[in-house]
This record gives sequence, C-alpha cells and structure tokens, in this order.
Amino acid sequence: MSKRLEGKVAIVTGASSGIGYATALLFAAEGAKVVVGARREAELDKLVAEIQAADGQAVALAGDVRSEDYAKALVDLAIQRFGRLDVAFNNAGTLGEGGPSTGVSEAGWTDTLAINLTGAFLGAKYQIAQMLKNGGGSVIFTSTFVGHTFAFPGVAAYAASKSGLIGLTQALAAEFGPQGVRVNAVLPGAVDTDMYRGMNNTPEAQSFVTNLHALKRVAKPEELARSVLYLASDDSAFVTGTASLVDGGASITRT
Repeated sequence: MSKRLEGKVAIVTGASSGIGYATALLFAAEGAKVVVGARREAELDKLVAEIQAADGQAVALAGDVRSEDYAKALVDLAIQRFGRLDVAFNNAGTLGEGGPSTGVSEAGWTDTLAINLTGAFLGAKYQIAQMLKNGGGSVIFTSTFVGHTFAFPGVAAYAASKSGLIGLTQALAAEFGPQGVRVNAVLPGAVDTDMYRGMNNTPEAQSFVTNLHALKRVAKPEELARSVLYLASDDSAFVTGTASLVDGGASITRT
C-alpha cells in the first residue's frame, strides 16, 4: 500500500508539541522527509529521534517564526538536505495576551499578530517561492473557530490574528492557484495540548469547553494531524482557499 506523502518534502512549524508534533510524526510515517521547526531545540531533537527510530527522515532547526531569516532558513534547509519542498504546515502559534481588551497592551497585541499572522506570512513567502520551482505544492495554516464562527471574551488579539490567516489563505490561494500551489487553513476546536490545558486549568473550565462541542469531547492532536494530512496530500488536489473546520461540532452547538 503506497504512502500518501511518498517522495514529498514537508516543513512543519510549531513542531515541538501538540498538533505540530503529531503532524510531523504522521507526515514521516506517510513517507515525507520532514523539516521541523520551533523555538525549543530539545523537543525538536526528541521528535527527530522518534521519526528516525521509525525509519523516517527528518531534520530540525530551532528558531523564532517572527524572524524572516528563520523562515528563509527552514526552506534553505529543506533544499540542502532533501532537494525540494512540496508541503508546508505553518502551525506555530500563541494565545497571546488575553483579558479585557481595554487592558491589552500594544506590545501584547503586536506580538500575538507577529507570531500567529506575520510569522505564517513570512513562512509562506519563502515556501511558495520554492514550490513554484517544482510545479506547485500545498501550504496549510492553523487558524481556529475562534473569531470565525464565534468567540469568547478576552481573546481579541488571538481571534484577530487567527481570523487574519483565513484572509491570507484565500488571497494566496487565488494568487498562486494557476501555478499549482494550493493554500488551505485548518480550524481546530479544542485540542488536548499544553496550550489548551494552560488556558483551561481547572476541571470546571475543561468541562465547560468540552460541552461546547457536539461530540462532547476535545480532540487529540493526532485527529487534527489526519485532517492536515488530507490537505497536504494529493487526495485534496482540487481543494484550495478553504477554511476547513475540524472542531467537533463546536460551531453548530447551542446545547
């Protein structure tokens, strides 16, 4: 049985934990050679070792997605080590500064947009330029249902930055579709990650969030990874410009 990413090279950012970690493992299991990026070098090294132990190929580069030099370096590394770039999952993100919007600092607002939105743009800027050299590819962003189908109080910077990714997705899809580059965003509901547990750190908070979903549970990172795999693979060859909800029914639940 053929692997869905056989012969492809992929970049995954935010790969040191959660959705990014699970997706990098799945990409490698499906045949991709993977370049993984995040700020935490030790966690990236652990991920690379895990991929290699399963006979996969991966290389890590630690850095900050707010840096344009880092965005370029990830692509350069993919070319130096593996010769091409076919898939990019721009997943790095932050909740940013929360609380009442009248109290959010300008620095907190700016930093949230720099990581979630500008960082994704800088990644795509260099990824797409390289993909055009080999006839196309697939770029995927991690957005969210927050600020798209509904939102919560106290998350203005997060909602604005993640909503901006949907507009970026559509613009890039229209611009580069004729040249074979597909661009999509995946919109998770709650996912059982360190970020989720940090935001919902009591049984009451977790119960409240769980109940928001039609499935009455939160997702595992591996479940999101499978949706990202679909968008990365040729199974989604006619899919571009989409905001793909993978939210356990949170967007349609009112009970």
